[in-house]
Amino acid sequence: MSNSQSNSKFGHLPLSTSGPLETTLTGTALLRTPYFNKGTAFTKEERKTFGLHGLLPSNVQTLDEQVQRAYEQYSSRPDDLAKNTFMTSMKEQNEVLYYRLILDHLKEMFSIIYTPTEGDAIENYSRLFRRPEGCFLNIEDTDRIEDNINQWGEPEDIDLIVVSDGEQILGIGDQGVGGILISIAKLVIYTLCAGIHPSRTLPVVLDAGTDNEKLLKDHMYLGLRQKRERGEKYDKFVGTFVEACRSRYPKAYIHFEDFGLNNARRILDKYQPDIACFNDDVQGTGCVTLAAIMAAFKISGTKWDEARFVMFGAGSAGTGIADQIQDAISHETGKSKEDAGHQIWCVDKPGLLLKSKKDQLTPAQVPYARKDDDWQEKDHNDLFSIVKEVKPHVLIGTSTVPGAFTQKVVREMAKHVDRPVIFPLSNPTRLHEAKPQDLYEWTNGKVLVATGSPFDPVKYQDEEYEISECNNSVTFPGIGLGAILSRTRLMPPSLLVAATRALASTAPVVNDRGSGLLPDVTDVREVSVQIAKSVINAARDENLAQEENIPTDDAELEEWIREQMWDAQYRPLDLITKGRANAHAKGEAGTGSHQRTATFDK
Repeated sequence: MSNSQSNSKFGHLPLSTSGPLETTLTGTALLRTPYFNKGTAFTKEERKTFGLHGLLPSNVQTLDEQVQRAYEQYSSRPDDLAKNTFMTSMKEQNEVLYYRLILDHLKEMFSIIYTPTEGDAIENYSRLFRRPEGCFLNIEDTDRIEDNINQWGEPEDIDLIVVSDGEQILGIGDQGVGGILISIAKLVIYTLCAGIHPSRTLPVVLDAGTDNEKLLKDHMYLGLRQKRERGEKYDKFVGTFVEACRSRYPKAYIHFEDFGLNNARRILDKYQPDIACFNDDVQGTGCVTLAAIMAAFKISGTKWDEARFVMFGAGSAGTGIADQIQDAISHETGKSKEDAGHQIWCVDKPGLLLKSKKDQLTPAQVPYARKDDDWQEKDHNDLFSIVKEVKPHVLIGTSTVPGAFTQKVVREMAKHVDRPVIFPLSNPTRLHEAKPQDLYEWTNGKVLVATGSPFDPVKYQDEEYEISECNNSVTFPGIGLGAILSRTRLMPPSLLVAATRALASTAPVVNDRGSGLLPDVTDVREVSVQIAKSVINAARDENLAQEENIPTDDAELEEWIREQMWDAQYRPLDLITKGRANAHAKGEAGTGSHQRTATFDK
């Protein structure tokens, strides 16, 4: 269907992506609003209607022609960081062109607009700064948070909020106010991979100071130049933010991102019982890893009630994966969560987590601590010895200890299980616990592998094996899409298990389309539809969905979902009067607005 025509079934929905867009803007105001701007692609009729004559070159171009020119400009940039900066500038001018350019070159550009290049941009945020994007909240102005949050639109205008306090960014640590860029980058991934409307999102940074000495000494640094606040003042800061969001945007889904180890799980545990929220570092990594395990078990025939797991690295990612595995064991076998946890052994800097080490354990690690009596006179500080004792079916690395999965460790594991499942997930690549090629050779080709960074296919004995990347981008966007469209009140573990099963069902190895344990990121929009469908059905089954008239027929539900997924296409514009216009039509909503004026108490 042409996007100039409204979908006959679902075109009436507020998030419908067919039919024309309404706007009150004309002239330069229209050109300055990136979610309406078409640049040289405005038709002759639109140029007349919206008063654009004299503001644009006379030649009317297609989106494809614009993409070609933009790609040539992008390719001329001298390095990855310059390309990242170029893309940021484009996003501020024309959202459709920005996203279409990425979608046409997704494999090439993904690492530019996200990890690892986004990490470089975040480290250099204050030096590369040109204009602000997103909502900046600081702990010294907690009393202003409500006003700051309110200015991004009316209650129905924001669907998704991504927030970071910048303490633990992409493996580069505390970046303070630069954390705004990870919130922005995550929202870009949501739009690319699941069609979340970019003009209905809000990136936020919670500036609580920084413990990064380099930033504190940098006179160019744009955030609070003070040590990180912790304790009661910090908790009040986060709580005030959450309450302001709930009050102003009651249907918005909140995504917590890159909070520090001591705060990520604690904050999630505090708010998960009350609001629809998600932490990608804790839950997203766990979901995508669990999906790869589910696919691997379909190949190996391993039973959930007997599977043994060793987690090497028990930070927020490691314990998050352990939590998802624990939930899956419980769902698949009917075991209590406590009994399910007995199938998981977690190893961190102090060695195997033991109850006697409670003073050294984080709250997230405590449930996985083993009884000391079970390890009397057994070596529990050495991975090889632990593997020899446990005989795991699955070995997962989130340790950032390069080469930790040695030939000795891997061969010991392979002695006891026919198809060892080994996931070296630490990234970037230089921090991987093992190389896939080595794993295949050390196990005589029997290993089932997924990694934390991209790897080329492995060749072993004339066979080629795809190496799936445990990329959260195939998971969290679909979960968010399901949460937004169903308007679920909460995001409990059961909805995440449903999402994970849906993701596992799309794995090439399960569908005889290859050897990958996870789908490729280029297939992610279709994967997101399947994940969203499972989340929506689970939310409805558990009476969590607040959206009315969600289709019950499977095919109709998919059409309903796709109709509400934003795509990078120009839609016709209708000029309307301000009297019947909403904030979006007036160019006053979201980060793309250049028309918004603030209302506040002086």
